[in-house]
Amino acid sequence: MLVLNGSDVLKSASMQEMVAAVEEAYRIYEENGYQMPLRTHFTIRNHSVLFMPCSTNEAAGAKIVSVFPGNKDRPVTQGAVILVDSRNGSMKTLMDGTVLTGLRTGAIGGAAAKYLAPGDAKTAGLIGTGYQGLYQLAGVCTARNIENIFLFNRTPSHIPPFIRRFKTLIPNIPVHTAKSARELAENADILITATSSATPVLPEEDLYDGKLVIGIGSYQPHMHEFPDALLKNLKSIYLDSHDAAKESGDVDSRLETIPFSKIVTQKVKPDPNTLQVFNGFPKEVSHPQGM
Repeated sequence: MLVLNGSDVLKSASMQEMVAAVEEAYRIYEENGYQMPLRTHFTIRNHSVLFMPCSTNEAAGAKIVSVFPGNKDRPVTQGAVILVDSRNGSMKTLMDGTVLTGLRTGAIGGAAAKYLAPGDAKTAGLIGTGYQGLYQLAGVCTARNIENIFLFNRTPSHIPPFIRRFKTLIPNIPVHTAKSARELAENADILITATSSATPVLPEEDLYDGKLVIGIGSYQPHMHEFPDALLKNLKSIYLDSHDAAKESGDVDSRLETIPFSKIVTQKVKPDPNTLQVFNGFPKEVSHPQGM
């Protein structure tokens, strides 16, 4: 069995390749070419552990992920992935799921930016400078020609080490620290929220017309990153899958929910001149590169 640690995973595929892989996974999802039992979830002292199996004609596998928001010296999200040979059932590969999840989820954000962001989008703003935020920003900057980045964190001391890590991935884009979430929202064409907050992290103001908002942190009903000001004039929201509507606290039941797979397969075409919102805590669809 091949064993890949985090460094091995990073060397195995570029972010551009990961974006292409998740696009293919969305096509498989839209064509119903997979088996995906419901995600199993339980809590340990208010932290989360998730088990996610999936198979396609090409591959089968499972991932176990832990989400511990209180972590200080380790990533909030950690995990492992095992890939099964669909021909003979042998355990083919064990991979570091922490890095793979970061890359894959970042690639989903990149795909959202590719299909949903305004054509002239040049600035990206990120709230939540943790592990997932790192790869979200990398995904967006890979998919679009971003010229400036704005960051905000309620704990400002988290920003300098984040910038150092981000520069190892994408060194040439200027990065600015916003003094407030409002300043970030005013300046960014693409807004990314990557927190586990129970209260909205974007400002309760009319600042979002013509922008793309990508939220990836709200994976339980009590979690809310989006303010009412963002949702009040919204008619529809793009989701990683229909199941996300049941899990995320940011999906208002009054909104039409549209699976992002319909965008990738061009069954639905968004209006690039209006506010677009993507909620992207993802499901697992096995693809050799995109799990």
